[in-house]
Amino acid sequence: MPSLIDQLILHEGLRLKPYRCTENKLTIGVGRNIEERGITATEAMFLLKNDIEAVEKELSRFAWFTKQDEIRRRVLIDMGFMGVPRLLGFKKMIQALVADDYEKAAAEMLDSKWSRQVGGRAVRLAEMMRTGKDYDTE
Repeated sequence: MPSLIDQLILHEGLRLKPYRCTENKLTIGVGRNIEERGITATEAMFLLKNDIEAVEKELSRFAWFTKQDEIRRRVLIDMGFMGVPRLLGFKKMIQALVADDYEKAAAEMLDSKWSRQVGGRAVRLAEMMRTGKDYDTE
């Protein structure tokens, strides 16, 4: 298998960002045609776990993140999927987190372009931020 892998990388190349192949199909990795083949649920979960770990690692540099309980850290990681630099733009929300003012943090989340873009997701996450309770509990 290692020699076949090396051979395929030689012929297909290894591309870590999507590109158009010679047939104009969206492709990634070593010749993975994601338009026609896509990915499996197992592959999606592998990518998701890696993405969660990456966002959490980026946010762990900040005391306002690490001091939060598990539910509020989940909210911030979820929001981090928009990109941590964009999340860091929520300066008033972060100031509210520093002050343990979760009502204000939730209000700042809802008063944003992001909230208008993601709708119900923002409402659920803001409620989790406000209460410290999971979205599926009362």
